[in-house]
Amino acid sequence: MSIPARISNDLPFLTSLRRDLHAHPELGFEEERTSGIVARLLEEAGIVVHRGLGGTGVVGTLQIGNGTRAIGLRADMDALAMPETAERPYRSTVPGKMHACGHDGHTAMLLGAARYLAETRSFSGTVHFIFQPAEEGRGGAKRMVEEGLFKLFPCDAVYGLHNMPGLAVDEIAVVEGPQLASSDSWRITFRGIGTHGAKPHLGRDPITAAATFLSSLQAIVGRVVDPLQPAVVSACSLQAGNPKALNVIPDIVEIGGTARAYSPEVRDQLESEIGRLARGTAAMFGISADYEFERRIPPVVNNADATARALAAAKAVFGEKARTSFPPSTAGDDFAFFGQNAPGCYVWLGNGPAVDGALHHNTAYDFNDEAMQYGAAYWVSLVERELKAEA
Repeated sequence: MSIPARISNDLPFLTSLRRDLHAHPELGFEEERTSGIVARLLEEAGIVVHRGLGGTGVVGTLQIGNGTRAIGLRADMDALAMPETAERPYRSTVPGKMHACGHDGHTAMLLGAARYLAETRSFSGTVHFIFQPAEEGRGGAKRMVEEGLFKLFPCDAVYGLHNMPGLAVDEIAVVEGPQLASSDSWRITFRGIGTHGAKPHLGRDPITAAATFLSSLQAIVGRVVDPLQPAVVSACSLQAGNPKALNVIPDIVEIGGTARAYSPEVRDQLESEIGRLARGTAAMFGISADYEFERRIPPVVNNADATARALAAAKAVFGEKARTSFPPSTAGDDFAFFGQNAPGCYVWLGNGPAVDGALHHNTAYDFNDEAMQYGAAYWVSLVERELKAEA
C-alpha cells in the first residue's frame, strides 16, 4: 500500500472538513455553502477557480509544465432529501437532508488530492478538478456539459470515483465496460369512465386495466429482452381513486416507475415495450392510455484505454487489492454525461463494512473517513502517471 506521507498527514484536516460538510448537507443546485468552501480551499492552494457552471458547480484548474494532455477528475457535492437517524457528533443539522451517499467524502478527498498536487507539482499537463452539483437525479452533470464544461475545460479523459460499502477501505475496483445502468422514468395514465362501484358495467374500469398491466409488466424483462442482457423495469408509484370513497370507480389511474439498462439497444427496447404493453392493455379494456418515457441518465460504460490508465494508477496505490472484477450496479450516475464527451473511467473505492446494513441512501449511512487517504492517493497516482513529468 502506497500512500504519500503528505496525504496521510492531511487526513485529520480532511476528516474535519468532511464531517463539517456532513453536518451541513445541501441538495442539488443549492450547494452554496459547499461550493464556497471548495472554491476557497482551491484558491488557497493556488489553483485557478471557475464558479457558477451548472449553477453551483466549481472547476479548479491546475496547469504544470509543458505537457499538452488534460484530464478531468470529478467529485459530486450534493446531499439527499431524507432524514439522518443515526446519532453521531456531526449528524445533519438540517432536518430532512443528509449526506447518505458519501458525496461529502468524495468532495473532501478530491480537495485533498488537489492540495497535494498543487504543493508537489510532480506532473506536466493540466488537471481540471470538477466539483459537480446535483448528481442525485437533478441533472447537474448534464447542465454543466450544456453550459460548456468541455469547451471551457477540454479533457482528453475524465475520471469518476464512488465509495462502495462492502469493499474494504484498502480495496478499489477498476473494471472495463458497463458500471452503472441507464436511469429513466416512465409514466402512464389509464383513462376510463368512472361509475358507481356497484355498477361497473356502466363505466370503463381503469383500475382493472392497471392491475392487468402491472401483472404483465415483468414479462418485458422475462420474455422480450434477451436474457443475457440485464434490464430492470419497476413500477414505483400508483395513484387511483379515493380511500374515502370505496364505492366509486375512478376515471383515471396513474402509474409511474423506472427502467434500467446497460446498452442503448435494450434502453430503446424498454421504452418501446412499456408503451406497447400500456396501449395494448388499454385497448383490451376499451379505455385510453397516455404514455411518457423520460430519458434521464445514460449508462456509465468505462472506456478501455481510460480504464487501463486508471488500473495502473490504482495498482500503484493498492497493489493486489486493486480488483479487476466487480459486478456492475443497476443504480445510475450522471457521470455518464461526462463519459459521452471524453473517454471515461468510473471506479469503486472501498468504504468498509456496511455497518448495521447502512448502504447508500440509508438513513444510518456514513462515509468512512479512513477511505479518504486511499481515494486521494488514487487521484494523485492517476495524475502523476497520466501526466508524467518530463525528466
